[in-house]
Amino acid sequence: MTYANGRVLYDADSHILELPDFLERYADPASRDDLPEISFYADGGPKLERVFKQIIDNGRRHDDALRESARGLGDAILSGPRGYKSHGAFDNTDRSEVLDMLGFKRQLVFATFSAIGAFEVPEPGKAYAAARALNRGIGEFCADDERLLGVGAVPMYDRERALEELEFALAQNAAAIWVPTGHWAGLSPGHGDWDPFWARLTQSGVPFVLHVGGSARTIDKEWLNNGQPMPGGFEPGSGEHVIAREMTSLHHAAELFLTMCIFDGVFERHPTLQGACVELGAGWVPQFLDRLDWVVDIWGRSDASLRALSAKPSEIASAHLAFTPYVYEDVGKLIQQSNADLYLFSSDYPHAEGGKDPLRRFDASLANAQIGVEAQAKFFAENLQRVLP
Repeated sequence: MTYANGRVLYDADSHILELPDFLERYADPASRDDLPEISFYADGGPKLERVFKQIIDNGRRHDDALRESARGLGDAILSGPRGYKSHGAFDNTDRSEVLDMLGFKRQLVFATFSAIGAFEVPEPGKAYAAARALNRGIGEFCADDERLLGVGAVPMYDRERALEELEFALAQNAAAIWVPTGHWAGLSPGHGDWDPFWARLTQSGVPFVLHVGGSARTIDKEWLNNGQPMPGGFEPGSGEHVIAREMTSLHHAAELFLTMCIFDGVFERHPTLQGACVELGAGWVPQFLDRLDWVVDIWGRSDASLRALSAKPSEIASAHLAFTPYVYEDVGKLIQQSNADLYLFSSDYPHAEGGKDPLRRFDASLANAQIGVEAQAKFFAENLQRVLP
């Protein structure tokens, strides 16, 4: 038996946890001196150093005892260790075994730490060097199992280099392209100068994705200067270290980004383009769609570009976008407040934030809201099938 237990499940969010030499290992030789410095120890320190040494000394794999322990969990694999101790965190053969246990049909795979280099480093040369390594490494990780769908990353500092990196990521068989959630080189992502990028993405049939970590911290560090100790995170090295005071604003950059894409006509000019907003929650989505519609109703009286939209913004969003609820969000209620075309199942494996039994929690929410089987099938598989090529 698998965790899916015969159900069709498409996972919109999983990760690799890169080993400390990941960027150098996969970088173009000529750009190794340009790689940004990224701390893999920020939330683990000496404990992680010992873990990395054990992994590297064992041929870049977990030792046999840890692997056998993970295999023994079977369909309860999500209840096992997270972070660098999780099965398949950095070894693709082990990840295939994880998918065997989970029974997922497809799984998007994002980078974790190397994305910092692509999206949070302000020097374009370093960002593109990191992105090249990330795209090559993700491509290799996913190459041997068609269920693993690698997510490429493209910094948007420069139009020519962005197109060049997009082509490279597509050549690595990227199933989606992660783009930053800020403005692009001083322009809205909906500016006509970026149309060649959107056009090439649309032509490829590959969607764009927004994801936590696609921009710098959502709040200035001064907001966290409250005279109290900084709260700890999850298991050291488990992934994104997001604290409570950031959670109410974590989606703000993505919300603004998608507003510009809709209002500036990106989907009007590229009608088959698809996108997803991943690990930024979805509790904000129903109100976001309502706000988009009433903004057009009111400001459309004086803004001709809004009057030119071919449909209501909420309808455009429902046709072109999808969002992953956190495991603790009430997806059934969200569907009631909006529609069933908008939401995607995700596990966030091997990060801790995905929970130990997301199916149980999502099932309970859907049942409580009396969501029918057709709408449930959209959430668990069909919406991501629509988004993907």
